[in-house]
Amino acid sequence: MIDIAVGIDIGGTNTTFGFVDKKGDSLKKVTITTDSKQGKKEYATQLAEVVKDVLKENTEFSLLGIGIGAPNGNYYNGTIEFAPNLDFEGIVPLVDLMKEHFDVPIILTNDANAAAIGEMMYGGAIGMKNFIMITLGTGVGSGIVVNGEMVYGNDGFAGELGHSVAVANGRQCNCGRKGCLETYCSATGMVRTAFELMSTFNIPSALKNYSFNNLDSKIIFEEAEKGDLLAKEVFSKTGEILGRFLSDAVNFSSPEAFFLFGGPVAAGNVLLHPVKKHFENNILKIYKNKIKILPSELPLGDAAILGASALVWKELE
Repeated sequence: MIDIAVGIDIGGTNTTFGFVDKKGDSLKKVTITTDSKQGKKEYATQLAEVVKDVLKENTEFSLLGIGIGAPNGNYYNGTIEFAPNLDFEGIVPLVDLMKEHFDVPIILTNDANAAAIGEMMYGGAIGMKNFIMITLGTGVGSGIVVNGEMVYGNDGFAGELGHSVAVANGRQCNCGRKGCLETYCSATGMVRTAFELMSTFNIPSALKNYSFNNLDSKIIFEEAEKGDLLAKEVFSKTGEILGRFLSDAVNFSSPEAFFLFGGPVAAGNVLLHPVKKHFENNILKIYKNKIKILPSELPLGDAAILGASALVWKELE
């Protein structure tokens, strides 16, 4: 028999299941459409049926537990609470609903926390006790590890660094605040920066050929690689804001490293160089040259399910 932890990544569009062994190998992967318009109980039953079907087809799998990464996931309560990208109203008691189908540990947290635990189990943070994961995607998330333990805070929602103010009285954020890190350093924030620069600098740029809805961070990187000055400036501005922000984030936990994960991180040094430059320029002297800023070592395609499955192995420890 092969001991398996199921990692479930719940997104606004799709829900992905990974059947992962202790080494971090995803032996089976299934993706379904996230149908959050159905009832909460019906959705939990749908998730359970997918897991049961795979276990029936793979009789060598021995299920040890299920880990779930979800937007606004509360580790303490096992609930998804008021998630803006899902159609469920209010609070979804997902762990309790799943326990009606399985007699194994079931753990739920938000996707950035899951990614941090995945980094600690399978990625570049193996052996680290203090680090911070920053996820750069449609939004910005973070998972904070102190003394080898995930920081959940009093109510299970610690670590919302993406909704900390990076620019005073800055851009309007979907959360209702202004100037959140997410509005500048997410993939969508980079597109907003590109169009602001287009309106400010009258220089030739291939980015001007794209509408707001058709431009993304990958295109910006590709044009920066070709030498497009405006595209390069997008990464420079993004790196400056993120680097300055991380220099402040150091103060409350003194991490060994920051790990950056997500689509924009694929740009490599085009993003990392300005982040590191402004980080060191703004950090307190007692921290200078001590803290690493690294790209995540989790594979982009499997990171979410690896992180979710790692919740099980961490719990079993």
